[in-house]
Amino acid sequence: MRVVVLPLAICLAIALFLFPLTSSAEVDAPDGQRIFSANCSACHIGGNNVIISHKTLRKEALEKYAMNSIDAIRQQVTHGKNAMPAFDGRLTDSEVKAVAQYVLQQAEAGW
Repeated sequence: MRVVVLPLAICLAIALFLFPLTSSAEVDAPDGQRIFSANCSACHIGGNNVIISHKTLRKEALEKYAMNSIDAIRQQVTHGKNAMPAFDGRLTDSEVKAVAQYVLQQAEAGW
């Protein structure tokens, strides 16, 4: 039986092809849902708001309170506002962006 030994560089190239590295800056839509579920759903389950009932994450409320953009949601998630805590330091910028995208997608779909 003959054993083939591949050079380390070839092994590394194959491993990176099969298992690409992803940075924390690369967050996709499913991550937005996962991050929302882990950090936001206690107060915003189903797009509602258990603290201030009229300030939901539904499309109409987001429009009414000028929260219907990625930047507006990112600002509020990062810095907090009123009863909402700040998530700065707990979530990365890319995680906050993923959550904002998820919220807007869900609002558009009617939660």
